[in-house]
Amino acid sequence: MNAYFGGNGFTIYDRGRGSVLSDAIKTTRHNIEDREVTFENAWGICDEDIFAKMLKVADAHYKNNQPFFNFVMTTSNHKPYTYPDGTVDIPSGTGREGAVKYTDYAIQKLFEKAKSKPWFKNTVFIIIADHCASSAGKDEIDVANYHIPAFIVNLPSGDNQKVKKQCSQIDLFPTFFSLLHWNYDSDFFGKDIFDAHFEERSLVGTYRKLVLMKKEKVMILSDQKKQAFYSWNKTDNSLKPLPMNKSFLDETISWYQSADYLFTNNLLK
Repeated sequence: MNAYFGGNGFTIYDRGRGSVLSDAIKTTRHNIEDREVTFENAWGICDEDIFAKMLKVADAHYKNNQPFFNFVMTTSNHKPYTYPDGTVDIPSGTGREGAVKYTDYAIQKLFEKAKSKPWFKNTVFIIIADHCASSAGKDEIDVANYHIPAFIVNLPSGDNQKVKKQCSQIDLFPTFFSLLHWNYDSDFFGKDIFDAHFEERSLVGTYRKLVLMKKEKVMILSDQKKQAFYSWNKTDNSLKPLPMNKSFLDETISWYQSADYLFTNNLLK
């Protein structure tokens, strides 16, 4: 995280680990003070506290007539699943269900406070997960546990809509920028999912496996140059082996090999 935030010009606000808020104005680091913390565990401060810090930073930028791009990483939905007592009707530390409910509660409180801010009408909020719970799963890839939530909230225009296209995290910002009708050049590896030429697919990875998925077809690259091809059954989240498809395999390899080559040779700067 230090390499990512530091290499992309973020100011970092944290307490050593966990609960990170960053804004892309300049590259410095600030501690979150004891007086700003009501609850913390081994991961860091609770979601309410990090959201409160975000609001304070946003207020400061607005006061100085500075635009801001804030990135918040919440940590309450991690073991030991502890959070402030009395916030939700599930006791702290009793399991993931309570932690999820607390995170939802904290997001609700964030929006209640943000709506009163003068900068709210010109601010878009994006909420997205990295992966779902127990994503390691029982199969080579537990496909269902990589179906994550993503929300784009408070766009300046347009009706509410639910997007059901198969896509990936890397497509989020190209899609968001298209919704803002921006024209720009970039090195984004993802695509605008509303583009007429967008081809549905998802990219999934673990520490040791890389995946390209199209509809129900799943290609998995593993250690020692192993590969496997499956059909995914959404009903029971199972994988059924399929005969190897050479063109699908080549495309899967090209996705990851291209990304590696561009990154390793500093061609994405």
